[in-house]
Amino acid sequence: MTGQGEVLEITPDLMIRAYCIGLFPMAPDAGAAELEWYDPPMRGVLPLDGFHVPRRLYRTVMSGRFEVVSDRDFRATIIACAQPAPGREQTWINTRIIDLFCALHDMGYAHSVEAWRDGRMVGGLYGVSIGGAFFGESMFSRERDASKVALVHLVARLRVGGYGLLDTQFGTSHLATFGGLEIPAAHYKRQLGHAIAMQASWPGVDHGPEIAAAMHAIRAGG
Repeated sequence: MTGQGEVLEITPDLMIRAYCIGLFPMAPDAGAAELEWYDPPMRGVLPLDGFHVPRRLYRTVMSGRFEVVSDRDFRATIIACAQPAPGREQTWINTRIIDLFCALHDMGYAHSVEAWRDGRMVGGLYGVSIGGAFFGESMFSRERDASKVALVHLVARLRVGGYGLLDTQFGTSHLATFGGLEIPAAHYKRQLGHAIAMQASWPGVDHGPEIAAAMHAIRAGG
C-alpha cells in the first residue's frame, strides 16, 4: 500500500525488484483475484554443486525418452502448472500470475524447461532468472519422471550458464532427494545478493553439447 492507502500496482518491473530483495508473489488460490507477497523465515535452495540424481532417473534422463527444450511454449508451461493434479487439487497460480510471468518471459527474465514426447508437452517447469539467480516457481508432470527430467536439465543449464543460486522457495521432501536444503532467510539473502551481482546467461540452443557434458558431471558427482 502507498502512504495514501492506494494499492500499489504489481508490474513486471516491481516483481523484478521484489525478487532481488527476497520476496516472491503467490495468489491465495487459482480463483483469487489478489496476490500476496511472501518472505518465509526458512528458504528452500537446491545447491548446484551438491545436486545429485538417483541412478534410475539418470538412466531415464540419458535414454532420450523425452525431448527436453527451453522456452518452446512458456505460456503453455505455466498454464499446465496451474492445473489441478492428484495430490495438488489447489494451486496458487491465478490469471494475474500467468500474465505477469509471461510478461517477464517476454522481457527475458523468465524461462521454461519443457519435456516433450510424441509432439506433446508432458512435463516441465518455469522460473525467474535475474543475474546469477534462478527462482524456481512450479513444475508439472503428465508422465512419470517428466518433471524430474526437466529439473535435471535445468540444473545442467544453470551450471553451463554460470549461475550461483537455485531458489526453490520452500524445502520439500521431494527436493531433498536431489540435495535440496532449507536455510535461514538471512543466510539465503546473503547468497541472493552475491548471485544477483553475477554475470550469468541462460544457455541457448547452441549449448547442447555443454549441457550434455554438465549432466554427465552431475551423475559423476562433479
